[in-house]
Amino acid sequence: QLQLVESGGGLVQPGGSLRLSCTAPGFTLDGYGIGWFRQAPGKEREGVSAISSTEGNTFYADSVKGRFTIFRDNTKNTVYLQMNSLKPEDTGVYYCAGRYSPGLRIVIMTPDPYDYWGHGTQVTVSS
Repeated sequence: QLQLVESGGGLVQPGGSLRLSCTAPGFTLDGYGIGWFRQAPGKEREGVSAISSTEGNTFYADSVKGRFTIFRDNTKNTVYLQMNSLKPEDTGVYYCAGRYSPGLRIVIMTPDPYDYWGHGTQVTVSS
């Protein structure tokens, strides 16, 4: 069964940057649409960004548009979330999620369709 592993979280000052990674040890992410979600204390899980399995189409939540970038490196079997100009409201646990959807060009930004989830990585933006 596919296991997703996130890494790259940490404590950063406002305006700083982090790069989160999502990998699947022992499996290929080819054919998987990948989404990044986050959950702050007392809030519901929300979609941050996602990338389609085919053509690499991407989508971003309005709150992160222009600051975050999602991309794949197939040579490393990894999907990244580059986060720049971080704000305190970006604080939360970040999860990557996968859905096997070969040939699918659309981007999925809601959590329910995803079948596989990582355990999350904590991102804290604070001075």
